[in-house]
Amino acid sequence: MKTILFLLFFILNLSAQERIVSLSPSITEILFALDAGEQVVATSSYSLYPQAAKKLPIIGGYTNPNIEKIISYSPTLVVGQSFNITTLEKLNSFGIKTVRLKLKTIQNIQDSITLLGKTIHQEAAATRINADITQTIKTITKTKKPHSVMIVYGLKEDLRGGIYIAGKDIFFDDIIKLSGNTNCYTESATSQPVLSYENVIALNPDQIIILHSHATEPNVDVKKALQNWYTLPTNASANKRISVVDEDYLHIPSQRVALTIKRLSQEMREK
Repeated sequence: MKTILFLLFFILNLSAQERIVSLSPSITEILFALDAGEQVVATSSYSLYPQAAKKLPIIGGYTNPNIEKIISYSPTLVVGQSFNITTLEKLNSFGIKTVRLKLKTIQNIQDSITLLGKTIHQEAAATRINADITQTIKTITKTKKPHSVMIVYGLKEDLRGGIYIAGKDIFFDDIIKLSGNTNCYTESATSQPVLSYENVIALNPDQIIILHSHATEPNVDVKKALQNWYTLPTNASANKRISVVDEDYLHIPSQRVALTIKRLSQEMREK
């Protein structure tokens, strides 16, 4: 009888839902895509997708989560990214199971979806999601005339400050290559370099794509900002190939990278 009860207890624990804390918006999105949204008990700030994620308690910013708040939700699993290593190690010391994901390149994203799907027993959902990303990659129409591209993070009216761009070893660089083009930034030291406007002129990209979010940058005068970009003497300016793309998913390395691949590859094709 004791053996039967033990086996029942063991089976019930195997099938019991996790209590998951997500440490970034990207992870929150992946968890919901893996049909595990009901198991997420708390997440980081800026977890805005899907709508249900907005109702979750916040445990702090994704770079500075609050350990005490995390523990207060009695998680059975905490999922973070590479930059959360210190937080995850502290949680491990309290006996809390953690998973650390790398979400930089497209391959990283797909590998992380597989790992997380396996961890929470949602392998079928993970396979389906990755198949969608792979299919999106296969359907990209390459640019007829390959050219150099600069992808800029955020739209600013004043270009005298630091300009953040997509460097190497990041999914934006992957998308540039998949579209048959080249990243104008060739150094491999960092995936998110900061440039001056003089640096931009020196790199002289053939096309500049600026990732803008009206939700987080509501006060930017888009017309004025674009005019300032066009004053820089670059091939992109001469080619009239400086554009602003405003989509809420662009910066998020989650399963929605499939949407980013479609949108940016479309932007890089000849007009």
